[in-house]
Amino acid sequence: MIGVIAKPSERTVVCEFFELFKTPWEFYRSDRRYEVLLSSRDGKVDTTAAKHVLIYAGKKIQFDAEQKIEVDSRRTGSRALSYKGRRVPIYGDSITFPAKRDGILTDEDSHHPVAYLNQSGGRILARIGYDLFSEVRALLTVGQPPANADVPALELHIAVLRDLIIGCGIPLVEIPPVPEGYQFIACLTHDVDHASIRRHRWDHTMFGFLYRAILGSLISVFRGRAPIRNLFTNWTAALKLPLTYLGLAKDFWYEFDRYVELEKGLVSTFFVIPFKNDPGRTTQGPAPRFRAARYEASEVTSQIQRLMSAGCEVGLHGIDAWLDSSKGREELDQIRRITGMPDIGVRMHWLYFDKQSPQSLERAGAAYDSTIGYNETVGYRAGTTQAYKPLEAIRLLELPLHVMDTALFYPNRLNLSPREARKRVSSIIDSAVQFGGSVTVNWHDRSIAPERLWGQFFLDLIEELKSNGVWFSTAAQAVAWFQKRRSAVFESVSWDPGALRVKIAVDGGKELPGLRLRIHPARGPRQSSELGGAALNGHVDIGLNSNIDTRIAL
Repeated sequence: MIGVIAKPSERTVVCEFFELFKTPWEFYRSDRRYEVLLSSRDGKVDTTAAKHVLIYAGKKIQFDAEQKIEVDSRRTGSRALSYKGRRVPIYGDSITFPAKRDGILTDEDSHHPVAYLNQSGGRILARIGYDLFSEVRALLTVGQPPANADVPALELHIAVLRDLIIGCGIPLVEIPPVPEGYQFIACLTHDVDHASIRRHRWDHTMFGFLYRAILGSLISVFRGRAPIRNLFTNWTAALKLPLTYLGLAKDFWYEFDRYVELEKGLVSTFFVIPFKNDPGRTTQGPAPRFRAARYEASEVTSQIQRLMSAGCEVGLHGIDAWLDSSKGREELDQIRRITGMPDIGVRMHWLYFDKQSPQSLERAGAAYDSTIGYNETVGYRAGTTQAYKPLEAIRLLELPLHVMDTALFYPNRLNLSPREARKRVSSIIDSAVQFGGSVTVNWHDRSIAPERLWGQFFLDLIEELKSNGVWFSTAAQAVAWFQKRRSAVFESVSWDPGALRVKIAVDGGKELPGLRLRIHPARGPRQSSELGGAALNGHVDIGLNSNIDTRIAL
């Protein structure tokens, strides 16, 4: 059991952090003794209350004076730490400790330790030089700048804390974000922005298509970024465009349900626009006119029905739901009428979002949101692979967006070649293998059609995901699985010699993959210099799909 001492203003953040690091914990009670005591508050700490005391703070505190810990420098603002060869960005204040020249965490520039460990009287005291819960708050509210998008910072904070515990000889149980029988979750999603090219005449979309199909394709082939067959396909589509407008040639954008054929039985989620010719608003006023879609959900009802018959999910590609709950209810009701489904998830068009959006979407009745991601890059805006509850929300979960096609390939964004994009996405998949959680992909409706023709990369991505043993789910199914994990409660945990006694309650979700109970048995305490070495392993996983009250021999 971890006892947590935190500032009153941090209680919401602490609760959410321990939904992501699902292990037994409670707010500190003076009448109890703990295996681990974690404090983020300045003031007197009873170091006899636990076997292992962890103190997080980004400035010099009373504990430092009491323990005669020498503090080197304090840095205000962002810096980067090194943890087992991985970069961990820190967005708040932090300090280093010059008395130690090795350790689990070091400053990337000075190479001074940011974690100080001391063994005394059979007890281990650890001092970590940043504010853990301030970092978690920053990640779940402000998010990471694009420069740090490739770092799953929140998962690394969890990994550091886990290693600080089990590396010091304290046994630990947790429910990792890993579905039983799989390595992680893969969500294939599709934003339907342009359901038909016939609806775009003499507008920026039509002219943009012609430019990219004719000249852009030529440049891509010349630079070796696309096969020559793409050039012929795009030029043919451009030449046929007048016939397409006359209805004499196929509308090559009016077949986004072809994804069902490409995905071959895998379920995915399609976010559709509720109302056409409505650009919506920004916080300053009207949004740019070209944000408005030229179609609406009611005009693609037949495709929606085919998608749902194939087991796919249809959600809302919202316009104003992110800032106006009454507008959000109208938009959600439109999708409910067409699909006949009561629970509708959301991804905002152009990824519009701000701090109050979770509350607005919650009041509107959204089942979940999947907007948090980047337009300009790929990776972890919230620093996590997991669905989480925004701190302003009561029940709404956010399923982060990790990979978007336009971010990978558009010239004004990352502008990657297929080989470069494959390397970038493979890194995200590798992190999911290590930490669990989900990889959420957005491949737009027209991305398999001229002029983009990014279908082969999408198929290769599916094959790479399959080779890593993933559970392919709709966004709604993924959120339901994370809700199932959040429902799990450690009612009691005790360690006997050679065995673990555990009682856990799990609520619902029988049709979903099970959970895992991960057991890290006690091992001999290590010196602080050894904690930064090879990954600590040797855990035991046990399937968990319902309430248990049992003794597990180790």
